[in-house]
Amino acid sequence: MQLHPHTSRRGTGRLAGLTAALAAVVGLSTLTGPGAHAADNPYERGPAPTESSIEALRGPYAVSQTSVSRLSATGFGGGTIYYPTTTADGTFGAVAISPGYTALESSISWLGPRLASQGFVVFTIDTNTTLDQPGSRGDQLLAALDYLTQRSSVRNRVDSSRLGVMGHSMGGGGSLEAAKTRPSLQAAIPLTPWNLDKTWPELRTPTLIFGADGDSIAPVSSHAEPFYTNLPSSLDRAYLELNNATHFTPNSSDTTIAKYSVSWLKRFIDNDTRYEQFLCPLPRPSLTIEESRGNCPHTS
Repeated sequence: MQLHPHTSRRGTGRLAGLTAALAAVVGLSTLTGPGAHAADNPYERGPAPTESSIEALRGPYAVSQTSVSRLSATGFGGGTIYYPTTTADGTFGAVAISPGYTALESSISWLGPRLASQGFVVFTIDTNTTLDQPGSRGDQLLAALDYLTQRSSVRNRVDSSRLGVMGHSMGGGGSLEAAKTRPSLQAAIPLTPWNLDKTWPELRTPTLIFGADGDSIAPVSSHAEPFYTNLPSSLDRAYLELNNATHFTPNSSDTTIAKYSVSWLKRFIDNDTRYEQFLCPLPRPSLTIEESRGNCPHTS
C-alpha cells in the first residue's frame, strides 16, 4: 500500500507561524477530545487512534440518525443516515453503503452507527429493487451520495469533496462500479463482492476488498481475488480474506471488518496518517484473517 496522501489545504506565511507558536504555548497539540486535530491536516477528526479504539463497538462521537423514505429518494430506494451529533468539528467525510442481491438495508445497517461514531456521515441504503445488478447498485450509491450532499437534512455536515462507497455482495460489485464511474471518490470497500466484470484497470479510488475463505456464493477465486489482482498495481489497494467466514459474514457486526474499514476510510477520506499503522505492515494470518495483500512498501 503506497498510501499516497491527498493534497491538503495548509496555512502559509506569518499567520501559520503565529498559529503554530500559539499552539505550542497553550498546549493545543496535546488535546485528545473529538475536536482536536492537527493543524496541518484540517480533515482529521477524533483523538489519536489505538487498537482498542478502532475495534470498539462505538467510537468517540455520539451519533444521531434520520430516515430517508423511498418516496423522497431519487435514483435509489431510501435508507438511513447516521451522523455525529456534534457540530463543533465542522464537516465530516461521508460514505454510502449498499446491500447485496435480494437483501435489504437492514443487512448492512450495523455499519451505520459503528462508522459514524468514528467521525463519518454514513448512508445505509435500500436499492430500487432487491434484484438490481451491480451496475445499477453503483449508480444508486452515487445517487445516494448526491442526495446526501445536496438535499439531505444533514448536507451542511458533509464535506462533498471527501466521499466513499461500500457494499456487500452485488453491492460490493456496485461499489467498484461507482468508483469506476466517479474517480473523485476517495475510498471504496467491497465486502465479499460479486460482479461479472473481473478487471478494473480504470479505478483511481483507493480500494480495500474483503473476501471470505468459506464464500460459496462469490468464491474469492472468481470474484474478490481477481478484482484485487486486476486493480492498477500503482493504486493504493489491499485485500483481506476473512478466516472461518462466509459470504454473509458482512451482514453481522464484525470486528475485523470494522477495524480495517475504519482505518481505510480514515486514511483515505480524512487523509489521516495516524491510521496507517493499522494498514501497514499488512496484518498477518490469524484466527480472523486467512491472508492479506497490499501495496505496503515496508511490509516484512
